Amino acid sequence: MFKNVRQLTPFSLVLLAISFTMSISQSTMTTAYPILMSSFHVDASTVQWLTTGFMVAMTLVMPLSPWLLNNVKLKILLNAIVGLFLLGTLIAMLTPNFLGIIIGRLLEGMAVGALFPTFQSVIIENTSKEKRGVTMGVVGLVMGSALAVGPIISGVVLQWVSWRALFALFLVILVTIILSCQHLIENTHEMKPSQFDWTSAITLIGFGGILYDISSLKSMGINAIWWTIMVISVFLLFIFVVRQFKLNTPFLDLKVLTYKGYLPGLLLTGVSYSGLIIATVLMPLFYQQVFHLTPLWSGLLMVPAAVFLSQLNPRTGKLLNQIGLKKLVYIGMIMMIVGYGLLALVGIKSWLIGLVAAMLLEGGNAFVMMPAVTAANNVLPKSLVSHGTALITTMRQVIGAGSVVVASLLITYFDTNKTIGSSLMKTSAWFVIVPVLGIILGMQLKNKSE
Repeated sequence: MFKNVRQLTPFSLVLLAISFTMSISQSTMTTAYPILMSSFHVDASTVQWLTTGFMVAMTLVMPLSPWLLNNVKLKILLNAIVGLFLLGTLIAMLTPNFLGIIIGRLLEGMAVGALFPTFQSVIIENTSKEKRGVTMGVVGLVMGSALAVGPIISGVVLQWVSWRALFALFLVILVTIILSCQHLIENTHEMKPSQFDWTSAITLIGFGGILYDISSLKSMGINAIWWTIMVISVFLLFIFVVRQFKLNTPFLDLKVLTYKGYLPGLLLTGVSYSGLIIATVLMPLFYQQVFHLTPLWSGLLMVPAAVFLSQLNPRTGKLLNQIGLKKLVYIGMIMMIVGYGLLALVGIKSWLIGLVAAMLLEGGNAFVMMPAVTAANNVLPKSLVSHGTALITTMRQVIGAGSVVVASLLITYFDTNKTIGSSLMKTSAWFVIVPVLGIILGMQLKNKSE
């Protein structure tokens, strides 16, 4: 793994360090929900906005990244992204009320939404196709491991200090990185200035509206307001899509979807991400509500899965060049099927079973997510990489949010007799469908030798 990391340029390592730190913030808040609910006297549906708002803000900004890359020098853009994240973190850390935390999380989400497609595009553009598999494996280490270790870090911090320390931790680390690494930031992306299209930007609200509706389904239910938001959001996205095909310089070039092999890669990325994020939802519930472990131990028991994921990501990048994406998809999805199967059949027998299942679910993600991103971008010309990456990261977020909502609805639906263990097992059984769909998608791919 370390050999693969050493092959990256210093600038790429800076991008990875910043991305890792900011990525962790996605999944740290869930562990702090009970503490925040007690401190600010808010209910579960309100505190959930710390995650929902973050994800909506991310999704709104992600499609803007190709325009930002083409019109803002990379060094200025990266500093602005980190500055926005630091501002949001500072507000959330110092606020005397819950609204301040929401505002801070929205700003953090916007920064992460701009960073994710930007840093992946820059790394892909500056890596030859032959080496992209290994390089994106390291990127997968950052993306996957950060999401996996978020609950671990928050569990450890909250065991001894205030929730404000979580934000202080990000603040100190990011300030240190960005100030000490200024001399390593390079303007490597070839700029192609174009006029900002406000119509496209406004219609992008449709992405946020759909994600909001998905995330609010459990608390809001399907009612007139829900349908109104969904219809308006879909209509806005329809206008956005039509406009992109008419513009000479599209805001988000959707011609990437016409390249053979791109769409299956996009969908597989979302399917594999679903397995990773559902593991971070289900396992703490198993550990804390079935086996009655503390949040600290719940977090620590996620360490083996996170380590397993981090070890696999660079290796699956190499395997992409050796055996092709199709075989990797089969391996990863079978691991996820076995992981969900263990939880569904014997999940309440022992916390050790949960530990193994989490390793299989997160390990399965390593075999699919970043190899699929690499394979999808490899079919695109260099000029479209930023557009392809932006679309993948946006859709991955929507699919991930949808998976979390479906999991929450299933857990509530099956928990009719307050038997949380049985509810979690039945929910796990239903999620076997996700990797089965992944295998079906994998069947549409060509073998490496073809």
